[in-house]
Amino acid sequence: MQTNHPLLSVVVPMYDEEEVLPIFFERMHPLLDGLGINYELLVVDDGSRDATAALLTAAAAEWPQLRMVRLLRNSGHQAALSAGFRLARGEYLVTIDADLQDPPEVIAELLATARDSDVDVVYGVRSDRSSDSWGKRTTARMYYRLMCRLVGRDLPFDAGDFRLVSRRVVDTVNGLPDDGRVFRLVIPWLGFPSAEVKYVRAERAAGTTKYTLSKMFRLAFDSVTAFSAAPLRLATWLGLFGGLVCFAVVIGALVVKLSGQSVPGWTSTVLAVGLIGALQLLCLGLLGEYVARLFQASQKRPQFMIGYDTLEDPGHHSYAQAVEGQEPDQR
Repeated sequence: MQTNHPLLSVVVPMYDEEEVLPIFFERMHPLLDGLGINYELLVVDDGSRDATAALLTAAAAEWPQLRMVRLLRNSGHQAALSAGFRLARGEYLVTIDADLQDPPEVIAELLATARDSDVDVVYGVRSDRSSDSWGKRTTARMYYRLMCRLVGRDLPFDAGDFRLVSRRVVDTVNGLPDDGRVFRLVIPWLGFPSAEVKYVRAERAAGTTKYTLSKMFRLAFDSVTAFSAAPLRLATWLGLFGGLVCFAVVIGALVVKLSGQSVPGWTSTVLAVGLIGALQLLCLGLLGEYVARLFQASQKRPQFMIGYDTLEDPGHHSYAQAVEGQEPDQR
């Protein structure tokens, strides 16, 4: 491993990516070597249960610039990115996923744009998402439109976690609280000078996506609650709306009663009680989400725990053999 600080750090979060790793190495190794600069490839293994860690440590023994950091448990994509930000040493940092849907060949263009334009952030913006399913494209479009309304117009549309940032941005992000950090919102919010590089999003090179629909909804909800108090305001407006509806129901009931056309029944009562109850539960749920975030922040638990770093322990072979000897549920 290099002892001096590299110019470029490429941070790659991984979780159960043993199928895509051979293709990843085949494309990334010659590409980074061809840049002609001092670099490090920092792979954050997010507690994989397959042979990802063993393959990475074996590759690191033959690839000096490859550095593998293994988290003690699966902490999530954004937490793995936080670990990469915390440990990367480069003057510039690129984050990219392991599935190769974001082409690593664009890294050279990101770096050239940052240096030529003298900006601190260069976003990789997807100009073509035809490789994604209709559902993925639709939910992504809804997500970015919602985030633009809540966070601001500075949020680049169709820019995920494929970006380049300068050391100044890395140090600023590392100084922020870890709780609920969503990088695709935090970095635009900081307001550093930025540029964009467009690219065509490809299909996953191998394996299956680890970002399920439930995880995408969780990311969207974390994005909203971490950056906006709009849900709390929504609860207030829903309460006012429910009050107006109930007031209208009361007026209608009085009119019917005074006209002598009232019929004893329970339908209107059930509807009114059900509406009020639903609004109350929704408002309590929204308030509970914010209280839960405050509770988690008060616990001051670390967002991630590092179990192994090849930079600190160069004994790649012994560790790889130990991981290979474990059962999948013990990794």
